[in-house]
Amino acid sequence: MIAFVSGTVAGLTLTSAVVEVGGVGLEVNCTPDTLAELRVGAHATLPTSMIVREESLTLFGFADEDEKQVFELLQTASGVGPKLAQAMLAVHSPDELRRAVTTEDVKALTTVPGIGQKGAQRIILELKDRIGAPSGPVPAGARSPSPADAPWRGQVHAGLVGLGWSAKEADKAVDAVAPQAEAGTPDVAALLRAALRTLSKA
Repeated sequence: MIAFVSGTVAGLTLTSAVVEVGGVGLEVNCTPDTLAELRVGAHATLPTSMIVREESLTLFGFADEDEKQVFELLQTASGVGPKLAQAMLAVHSPDELRRAVTTEDVKALTTVPGIGQKGAQRIILELKDRIGAPSGPVPAGARSPSPADAPWRGQVHAGLVGLGWSAKEADKAVDAVAPQAEAGTPDVAALLRAALRTLSKA
């Protein structure tokens, strides 16, 4: 298994990064927060989890080992595969997920596309004794903003479509969070989470 990748960031898409390792470009699926910290041409080291299927090998990359461990733990719950686990980490930080599970916050978990009330209750039941306690609140401004010149609308829209929403639903969600983007330099990761919450209420 590939535990981590370390090399030059050769390319970035809305849902993945290509890291050049020994002359080979490895595509690594990442959350918006993780992608926001990467820059093309810069060196990066990403802990990874490799998902092996009969027809494919897929690498998922993370900002740190904590995010990777939570990603792998989430998949031990019934009905949670790698895509849903990644979507959970796109909406909530590892600590936010720990807090939601340990406090039985069904509402927080159902803000993730693909998780209904029964699914959230099942995740809480199966993981509550294993996920651990939150290590502390996330400091304000701890998440890195995306590049200032990035067209946030397109990034958020593509991110929503990539997580399973229709283009029409994504359009409405982007419009709904537009006022937040006008308040300052757009943070694509924060806007994507806000858009997901908007869709979950619809």
